[in-house]
Amino acid sequence: MITILSRTVLLLLAGFTLSPARAADPAAYPPTTTEGEIRTLVQSLHLPRPRLLVRPGEWERLRSRVRQEPRFAAIAGRVRRDADAMLGVAPIKRELIGRRLLAESRRALRRMLTLSLTFHLTHESKYADRATQEMNAIAAFSDWNPNHFLDVAEMTLAMAIGFDWLHEQLDESTRAAARAAILTKGVRVPLDTQHNRWTTMANNWGQVCHAGMVAGALAVLEDDREAAALTIHRALANVPRAMAAFAPRGSFPEGPGYWSYGTTFNVILISLLENALGRNFGLDQAPGFDQTGAFLALATGPSGLTFNFADGSARRYCEPAVHWFAARYLRPEWLAGDGPALRRELDAPGNGTSGNRFLPLLLLWAQEDSGADYSRLPLHWTGDGAAPIALHRSSWTDPNGVFVGLKAGSPTGPHGQMDIGSFVLDADEQRWAVDLGAEDYQLVEDHKATRWAVFRQNSFGHNTLVIGGALQVPTGRAQIVRFSVDPAFPHSVVDLSPVYAGQATTVHRGIALLPDGRVLIRDHLTGLKPGVAVRWGMVTTATPGETGSDVLELRQENESARLRIHQPTGAVWALVDTAKSREKWDSPNPGTVMAAFTVRTPASGTLDLSVVFSPGSREGAPAVPLPSGPPFDWSLPR
Repeated sequence: MITILSRTVLLLLAGFTLSPARAADPAAYPPTTTEGEIRTLVQSLHLPRPRLLVRPGEWERLRSRVRQEPRFAAIAGRVRRDADAMLGVAPIKRELIGRRLLAESRRALRRMLTLSLTFHLTHESKYADRATQEMNAIAAFSDWNPNHFLDVAEMTLAMAIGFDWLHEQLDESTRAAARAAILTKGVRVPLDTQHNRWTTMANNWGQVCHAGMVAGALAVLEDDREAAALTIHRALANVPRAMAAFAPRGSFPEGPGYWSYGTTFNVILISLLENALGRNFGLDQAPGFDQTGAFLALATGPSGLTFNFADGSARRYCEPAVHWFAARYLRPEWLAGDGPALRRELDAPGNGTSGNRFLPLLLLWAQEDSGADYSRLPLHWTGDGAAPIALHRSSWTDPNGVFVGLKAGSPTGPHGQMDIGSFVLDADEQRWAVDLGAEDYQLVEDHKATRWAVFRQNSFGHNTLVIGGALQVPTGRAQIVRFSVDPAFPHSVVDLSPVYAGQATTVHRGIALLPDGRVLIRDHLTGLKPGVAVRWGMVTTATPGETGSDVLELRQENESARLRIHQPTGAVWALVDTAKSREKWDSPNPGTVMAAFTVRTPASGTLDLSVVFSPGSREGAPAVPLPSGPPFDWSLPR
């Protein structure tokens, strides 16, 4: 195991400076600094350039790393391939998709980070010239679409980066146009107009928009110090509302996909403050923030896919913010799962139109994960907060390891879906139980569909229970009521009763990793109306075998698995088509199918459902007896 001292030495040798600005800020949390104090501080500032995210002298350090470290050179080469591809494409246009300019704003941010960094790594003027062309085009837009303020935030950050990082390379007319645009189309908009309702939002909007506005304010600080002071104070006063999502143990209620979005901008905000003002005013003291760097590692299964609850894709991307956390808190094991994602990035050809816009930040924050002790990561973990989840895995190093994630919470949470009680499941490097992920927002809006009419978002499209053909209760909130890390019987139980209110009196779902490598999913329902149909379902990308019995064989790639219904007797497997679109606002889900069975409730109104998943790699292993009793009273026979 690497000691704290040796990890510190490794990070220092890698070029990461543990400067006072990157140490924990001793200020109180939430920040208590007054508007007057911020105004006084801002009035006294005389900042050199670059001032956003990097400091004077940083470019030479990065060039030195490119010369000396092959892995860092590979990252720089990947970013340069993108920059080269951007040279031949036209600047973005003010073209909205529905009500959003967001796609263009994100494209602008990716181009400004990529072109600006590549210029400083190569000193080749063609990259600065191309960035200048982009900036002039953006500055000429009538506005940056303040009706959807995320668009303004990302565009302001893009322009601020170009203005600051390429300040010496820009001609005076470009500087003037960029300066005016940053102020009038970005920073001053929420100060002078009604486009400021986002300022108190408690979701990713708060993180993204405050970071974008602070970047713009600092970039053109000398032109409007009063606007800068108001913008910085407003961020300090309000971003803790969004950072409350990290409490208590670093989970994120909007899922791994939106963790990447909101948390990356949260890190950008803290870095902006530290680099320009020398402190973050205690923002890094938010409860759970010092643990959230582990969230993506914990939520990524052996398949390399994430537990993509809420509106998100299961694909794991290279996340520069995870490197920032790993370095700051000396936890290289938090990079677990990032290596394969980074290799995919490094192998990709250059792309001038789309891609990971945050990738260039890896050149600022990249850390090695060599020597990381993954045993420091828990095999079993639960995150409370607005969207409780439970995660269980058999190993961090066995490629045939088993992983299962279970979801609680409420459908009405941020980016919430009717996925309460739903689960994902990995074994033998394959994902067997999948979440279909997010629906296309624009498709839903074009057809004016309500959220719970959308298949991917309602309970019909998730790995959970459907009682009497009804949806889950949107306002219900389920809690994890049991969580065990006992190596002989790790398991979690969620009380689903609130999301089935009016359909059943009590509903409990338990999921357990059995010592023989199998996974047990057990449901206990009471107070059901006799005769009502209850459906159990699991969406999979595997190819199912013959249905009509209590055993269903699954095949995927070169692996196999088996689902067996243990309770109730007589239940048999059927298939539900999830591949085809159900409504005009639903996207197709090619390559998927739901393994399901439906049973009728007996006269007692009580129903027990038990399904066991058996990985092919564990075929022939001695089977342990299944636990008896309902999930809330589980104990494993000894």
